[in-house]
Amino acid sequence: MSRANPSPGARLLANWQRLRPLPFGPRLFSWVVGRTAPYTGSVGGVYTHVEPGYARVELADRRAVRNHLASIHAVALVNLAEMTSGVALMTALPPRVRGIVTGLSIEYRKKARGRLVCETRAPVPEAVIRGLTESLTHDVHATITDTSGDTVAVATVHWRLSPPTS
Repeated sequence: MSRANPSPGARLLANWQRLRPLPFGPRLFSWVVGRTAPYTGSVGGVYTHVEPGYARVELADRRAVRNHLASIHAVALVNLAEMTSGVALMTALPPRVRGIVTGLSIEYRKKARGRLVCETRAPVPEAVIRGLTESLTHDVHATITDTSGDTVAVATVHWRLSPPTS
C-alpha cells in the first residue's frame, strides 16, 4: 500500500494557512516540510510565502551552509531551489497528480553571501488542467537573489508529473 498523500498540495496549503499567522508559524511550517522530506529540511530554509503555484523561501547565511570560500555552498543553493520549486508546484497541482524530481540544473551567477531569497512560480501545464492521462516532464524555474537584489543563481528543476493511479 502506498504511503503517498493523494493530495499533498492541499495538505501543504492547509498547513501553511493554519500555521502562518502563529508566532514562528513560518518556521514551524518549514520544520514540518523538513520532517516530511528530511534532506530538504537540512538546509534550514524558511518559507515566507506560499500560495498555489508560488513559494518564497529565505536562507540565512550561517556556518552550516558555507563552503571553504566563505560563501554559501553550491549544493545548499540547489537544495534551496528544489525545496522552493517543490512546494510551489505541489500546491498548484490537482489532487492525485504525482510529481517527482528527475533532474536539476543550476547556473551560478555570483558568490552567494548574506541572506538569500529563492522564489518560484510554477504554472500548471495545460495537459494537467485538461486531465493528465500520461506522464510528462515539466520544468520549474527558481531564482535565488541576495539582499542587494542581485541574482545569485537560477535553477531549473525537472519534474515528472504522473496521472492518478487507479
